[in-house]
Amino acid sequence: MWKHLITSLILIIAVFILSAIMLDRWISWKTAPYIFDDLRQLPEREVGMVLGTSKYYKAGAYNQYYFYRIQGAVNAYNSEKVKYLLLSGDNAQHSYNEPNTMRRDLIKAGIPASKIVMDFAGFRTLDSVVRTRKVFDTNDFTIITQRFHCERALFIAMHMGIEAQCYAVSSPKNMMTIRFREVFARLGAWADLYILKREPRFLGPLTPIPSQQIAPTGIEGYPAVSPEELQGMETRNRSK
Repeated sequence: MWKHLITSLILIIAVFILSAIMLDRWISWKTAPYIFDDLRQLPEREVGMVLGTSKYYKAGAYNQYYFYRIQGAVNAYNSEKVKYLLLSGDNAQHSYNEPNTMRRDLIKAGIPASKIVMDFAGFRTLDSVVRTRKVFDTNDFTIITQRFHCERALFIAMHMGIEAQCYAVSSPKNMMTIRFREVFARLGAWADLYILKREPRFLGPLTPIPSQQIAPTGIEGYPAVSPEELQGMETRNRSK
């Protein structure tokens, strides 16, 4: 009996791993036509949406993924491939603010502040992609991130009927662990879209790009905005 149970368990695990690998390869194949490694071949778009990540690892080391995304955003703007940069990232804590960190570094690199828009509710890739369409009224835009992340972001966009392309920036040489985790991240994205039918945690009023960016008042530590504060802002806006 135990032998039969162990054999069944091994078979289930093997099927699960094989399915995850097949899904990973299918997503890469499906999104390949919309990913551009060469900036010269990248079609021009109004908005470039930069997917956020932390600038430093927990141990304090500089995050090369962050560096390449910022440099890619600068290159895309300076090459006139995009006119505005939408910075979408996690901002759930006052001490951690991906969009504002990116904004500071982009301004230091010479990008005009008037060409930068921040999305403080890009808690996940799904949130960032869908909010770009539903909140910032941008359906045909360029995603800026690494290729493996491009593929998952475009997979989400295509499922949601969003027309997007991706500029795949460079990746650090040693990314085996990240790539392994990506296989399961794609499995999670598939479950979010096809089983759980998830939507972004927050949407809010339509804010087309370009538009005047006004800092909200009465929030401690702005531009850090907690989910509760963001939800309160959106409730007040709807009641006006």
